Amino acid sequence: MASSALGAILAVLASLIITANALVAVALLRLIQKSGFKGLYFVLNLAVADAMVGFTVMGLVMDEFSQPLYRPQIFCVLRMAFVTSSSAASILSLILVACDRHLAIRKPFHYFQLVTGLRVGVRLVGLWLLAAIIGFLPVLSPGFQKVSADGKCSFFGVFHPTYMLTVFCVGFFPALFLFIYLYCDMLKIASVHVQHIQEVEHAGLARSCPPSRTTSDMKAMRTVAVLIGCFTLSWLPFFIASIVQTVCTECFPYKVIENYLWLLGLCNSLLNPLLYSCWQKDVRLQLSQLAAGVKRRVLFHLGNGRCFPGRGTKPLPTVSCLQLQD
Repeated sequence: MASSALGAILAVLASLIITANALVAVALLRLIQKSGFKGLYFVLNLAVADAMVGFTVMGLVMDEFSQPLYRPQIFCVLRMAFVTSSSAASILSLILVACDRHLAIRKPFHYFQLVTGLRVGVRLVGLWLLAAIIGFLPVLSPGFQKVSADGKCSFFGVFHPTYMLTVFCVGFFPALFLFIYLYCDMLKIASVHVQHIQEVEHAGLARSCPPSRTTSDMKAMRTVAVLIGCFTLSWLPFFIASIVQTVCTECFPYKVIENYLWLLGLCNSLLNPLLYSCWQKDVRLQLSQLAAGVKRRVLFHLGNGRCFPGRGTKPLPTVSCLQLQD
C-alpha cells in the first residue's frame, strides 16, 4: 500500500514536472526566435534538464507499481545514473543561469560581447559532460557500486557510501555556496542601484522613469531571496540526511530519505519553471499568448470553423523610458 502511494505521488510529480517545463521551454523558444537573446539559452537548458528529471523519474514509477523481481546490477546502476545525471544537470543549469545574470549585472556594457553563441554552446556542452561524469561515475568505476538484494532500484541500494559522500561534499556543497554567493552579490549590486537612484531622486534630478527602476530592483531582490530559499529548502535536507546515512548507517532510516526527502528535492524541478515564468515578464507574456492561441483554436473547432472574437488577445502598446524622454 505504501509503495503504491509513493508510486502515485511520483507519477503525479513527474507529470507536473514534464508538463510545466515543456510549456516554459516552448515559451522560451518563441522568445529566443523573437529577441535572439543568447542568455535565454541557459534558462531553456534549465527547463530541458528539469524535464529530463521528470522522464527519468517515470522509470522509478514503474518499479513502484511492478512486482518485485530480480534485475541485473548494471540495470539498476544505469537507471540511477540517469536519475543522478539529470538532477545534477538541473542543479548545474541553475548555477549557470546565476552566473549569466551575475555577469549581466557586473558588466552590463560588455555582456553581449562576452556572451556569444560559441561560448554559450561550449558552456552547455561542458555542463552536460560534467553532469554525465557525476551520474555515470559508478558505471565507469565499479568500486563505487554496491551489491543489493532488494528488487527495486534505489540510491543506497546501488551506490557505495564513498560515492555518495564524494558527490555531496565535492560537488553539491561547493555548488550551493557558489549559488548563494552569486545571488547575494547580485542582491548587493541591486541595493547599490536602489541607493543611487534614491540619491538622484532626492537631489531632484530624476524624472518619471527612475521610480520604475527602483521598483524593478526591489522585485529582483525578492526574486533572489525566493530562489535561494527554494533551492536550499528543496535539496539541503536530502543531502544532509544522506551524508549522515553514509557515515552512520544505523542513525537514519534510508527509506525516509529516498521516499520523502528526495521527493522534496525533486520538487525543485517543478518550482524552477514556476518561479522563472512568474517573475520573468517576457516568459509570462509568451505563455499567455500561447494559451490564447490554444483557446482560439479550440473555439474555432467547437464553432465548426467560425471565428469567435476573443477579448484580451490584442497586446497593449508599451511605452519605454526613452519614448517618454523624446
